Amino acid sequence: MTNQYSIIIFLIVSIIAANLPWFSDKLFCIRSIAFKSGWLRWFEWLIWYFVSFAFGLGLEYKIMGTISNQDWEFYVTTLCLFVVFALPGFIYCYDLKKILRQS
Repeated sequence: MTNQYSIIIFLIVSIIAANLPWFSDKLFCIRSIAFKSGWLRWFEWLIWYFVSFAFGLGLEYKIMGTISNQDWEFYVTTLCLFVVFALPGFIYCYDLKKILRQS
C-alpha cells in the first residue's frame, strides 16, 4: 500500500467515524437506546476521535516505522479537522432530519 492510498483510507475512515454519532441512534452503532441526547452524541464523537487518531498513529507506524513527536498544535488541528468532518452528520441530525420528517 502506497502512502497516497493510506492517506485516502485514513481520511475516509475519519470522515465516517466523525459522522457515526450523528447518523446513528445506536450507542457506538451497537446498542439501541431509547433516546440519545446531545451530550451522549458529543461523548461518542470524542471517543470516535480517539479511535480514529489511534488508527492514524498505527498507520503512521506501519508506513514510517516510527511515530513522530508532535506538539499541541498538531492535536488541536486534528481535533478541529474532526469537527469539520462531523459537520454533515451534525446538520443532518439537528436540521435536515426534522425537515425530511415533515415532507
